[in-house]
Formats: sequence, C-alpha cells, structure tokens
Amino acid sequence: MGLSTHVLDLVTGAPVANLSIRLFRGDNDIISQHVTDDDGRCGDMLNGATLASGNYRLDFDVAPYFKASETPCFYDVIPIVFCIDDTEHHYHVPLLLSPFGYSTYRGS
Repeated sequence: MGLSTHVLDLVTGAPVANLSIRLFRGDNDIISQHVTDDDGRCGDMLNGATLASGNYRLDFDVAPYFKASETPCFYDVIPIVFCIDDTEHHYHVPLLLSPFGYSTYRGS
C-alpha cells in the first residue's frame, strides 16, 4: 500500500513545516526525499512506487528547524529504522519532536 509521516513539535504543539526527510531502503539505498507540508505531513513517501518488504529508514533533518527559531537542540538528524513485513497495509510513521528528545510509533 503506502508509507506516510507526520512531524509535530511537542513543545509548541504545532506541526513542523518545511522539514527535510529522506527515505532509504536497506542500508543506504535512497528511495526519495521530501519536505513536510504546512501541516507537517508527507503523504506519499514512495512517490507512487509499490511498497516492498524489507528494512527502511527515515532520516529527519531537524537541526535547521531548531536553528531557525534559535532553539538549542541535541539532535542534527533523527533516523527511524523499521521493517515492513506486510505490504498490504499502509504504514504511517509519525515523529513527535522536542529539542532534547523524540518519540515515534506506528500510526494508522
């Protein structure tokens, strides 16, 4: 089916717009690059390609976001590594972000 993401700032409670994200399959095979929209979302990370089983990684470039607001942060890039077993489902991988920590989960 598909793969999407959503980035929210836990401190401000707002979506994170204009955040660069790269999607990799396997070790370092880049599939796509995206920028979050005004609602902090990237709807089709696969650019219409078919979802395949295997290991994936989303790299979220968070340093520029915090630098723009002059907020000190601990992370430059946040990698989220996950495994797709069942290609018949949609996978949503949100990132909940703060300057010194983050959380993620498999959404719907």
